[in-house]
Amino acid sequence: MLKISTKSQYGLRAMAYLASKKKVCSIKKISQEEGIPFDYLEKIVSKLEKAGLLKSRKGVQGGYLLTRPASRIKAGEIVSVLEERTNLVKCLGGACSRSRKCLTRGFWLKIQKALDNALNSMSLADLMK
Repeated sequence: MLKISTKSQYGLRAMAYLASKKKVCSIKKISQEEGIPFDYLEKIVSKLEKAGLLKSRKGVQGGYLLTRPASRIKAGEIVSVLEERTNLVKCLGGACSRSRKCLTRGFWLKIQKALDNALNSMSLADLMK
């Protein structure tokens, strides 16, 4: 079965948390409330910030917040930032010499499209419902 990494699971949870709070929140608070290891969450948040999905505020009341409304951030964006490889199998990424004559490539392509469609059809706002 397909397996999504904890990095993506935690990243999606942290982003949903921020969407639900609609204010600046510290990594420590997110970590405590969501049960995500602090050090791991720091790395995840850093990637999301570099990708332009989060912005930070410095200072005593500092923390992170979304860069766009939750309705304009898709789950697929978050997963693609956090997963090292977003294709289910090598041949879909063009790394397979057999991709032109592979009898199963069409099957994998269909599964990949369905997964991509599912991830990109859900926004953070949809998750709040």
